Amino acid sequence: MVGGFEVGAVPFNPDGWGPPESTTATTTLPINAPFAPFSRSEKIGRIADWTRNFPTAAANPSNRPSAGKGANSDAPFDFSLDLDAFPHANPDDDSSFRLVDAKPPPRPKFGPKWRFNQNRPQLPQRRDEEVEARRREAEKERARRDRLYNLNRSNQNQPRREAAIFKSSVDIQPEWNMLDQIPFSTFSKLSFSVPEPDDLLMCGALEYYNRSYDRLTPKNEKRLERFKNRNFFKVTTTDDPVIRRLANEDKATVFATDTILATLMCAPRSVYSWDIVIQRVGNKLFFDKRDGSQLDLLSVHETSQEPLPEAKDDINSAYSLSVEAAYINQNFSQQVLVRDGNKVTFDEPNPFANEGDEVASVGYRYRRWKLDDDMYLVARCEVQSVVEVNNQRSFLTLNALNEFDPKYSGVDWRQKLETQRGAVLATELRNNANKLAKWTAQALLASADMMKLGYVSRVHPRDHFNHVILAVVGYKPKDFAAQINLNTSNMWGIIKSIVDLCMKLNEGKYVLVKDPSKPQVRIYEVPADAFENDYVEEPLPEEEQVQPPAEDAEAGEANDATNDVTEKEPETQT
Repeated sequence: MVGGFEVGAVPFNPDGWGPPESTTATTTLPINAPFAPFSRSEKIGRIADWTRNFPTAAANPSNRPSAGKGANSDAPFDFSLDLDAFPHANPDDDSSFRLVDAKPPPRPKFGPKWRFNQNRPQLPQRRDEEVEARRREAEKERARRDRLYNLNRSNQNQPRREAAIFKSSVDIQPEWNMLDQIPFSTFSKLSFSVPEPDDLLMCGALEYYNRSYDRLTPKNEKRLERFKNRNFFKVTTTDDPVIRRLANEDKATVFATDTILATLMCAPRSVYSWDIVIQRVGNKLFFDKRDGSQLDLLSVHETSQEPLPEAKDDINSAYSLSVEAAYINQNFSQQVLVRDGNKVTFDEPNPFANEGDEVASVGYRYRRWKLDDDMYLVARCEVQSVVEVNNQRSFLTLNALNEFDPKYSGVDWRQKLETQRGAVLATELRNNANKLAKWTAQALLASADMMKLGYVSRVHPRDHFNHVILAVVGYKPKDFAAQINLNTSNMWGIIKSIVDLCMKLNEGKYVLVKDPSKPQVRIYEVPADAFENDYVEEPLPEEEQVQPPAEDAEAGEANDATNDVTEKEPETQT
């Protein structure tokens, strides 16, 4: 060994652990035994080292301890010359100390350096998967750019969608006096319960539903037929002879149609502008629609975030799609019937048809609801078909959703309808929330037992005259209303609040207009002759507009002009 090691005398403590309080024996400890207070954060060195090469006196005469037995024996404990053992003794070493970074090294980026620098310390793992992922992302980005380019190519110089489509449904005249404006936020808090309605009268005739259409799939689709000879009527409230008769008999105080009531009930979901004419005559209130009103058309993609083309003559513009949707619904409601001549007739025939006319299958239910002790509401509700279930008649409403171009909705019905029908319906609920809510409200008003929704698509995305029926699905109105979060009490609360507001007005004519850019409605007082002989429509060129014959003046008043447009426009152009 290089040096000796002497332990020295260790005092004995008979009272416990540790050194005694006073020692009589002389304790011999190494002279250079290091002792210094330290904390846990300090860097602790060695205690003893017998493997070192001790410096000689010649090499370091100034720091060499005095010669003798104690110096050699204490050498393993002598760290006075070894500053590495106690780094805190050398403050200069702290500056060179650094923490070890436990984070993984950054992943190298793809680039040309890889091709030439093969000596990099780390190469990426699973290079093939990363390259494939980058390729897929690049394809998605390229497809997105192409879609946006195709959407904007035809209307680069057109104004924004809000300016072109979000315009008022009726021109506000300067002499009109605005009485009140109601934000939609107040509608969400309303609630009112009405008892079960009474059926005052049923008119028209219904054909039976053809259940074979329930088995349709996109693989065995059926072509949508055209019914040129069947008449469809969209008659407003005051032009209805039955409602006039009921008003003269004082059967109710408020009169309306199911279309008008559904528009008011679902007003908070609407985006496009609409208007309803209100007439206060004596103690009675009539809710009407204008000739050529947008209420006779069906909005398409109203609540969608995807912008539609701005040009009105574009086949995918908002107006063109509305006309196309109305045309599809009329033909769909007649095609899915048995059409064998067997009909269910009611108390009176169709009040709007002339004798000998071929009338579409429709049944009118004139129903009365009690709004207050001395206030009743009468509305004309429609059902389109009937079916026998357990020897009991069940009334149906028939409506059709139409697909015009999958790139707007993002869902291809022909691929998803059979396997992911819920996803297709969820997409339609997002893009057409207002239209589906109004259909559901009309089915609830008519107390229909089932509402049938058809899925109709174009034969080709650029052909808006030819369509096919891909599927037909049935829903119970109450269950479907709960699915789309349509609260019946809230719907009647909106009606009750508007009726109470209008009953406070003086006798005269008013118009309720949905603001084109804000979620609110405004009430204007208008002259008594407003909207009389006012055909506010420009749907077709003059040579294609359908004019009613002179001898059918009364039928011309009853038939809505927009109904003629929706019925005749595709046939004329074809």
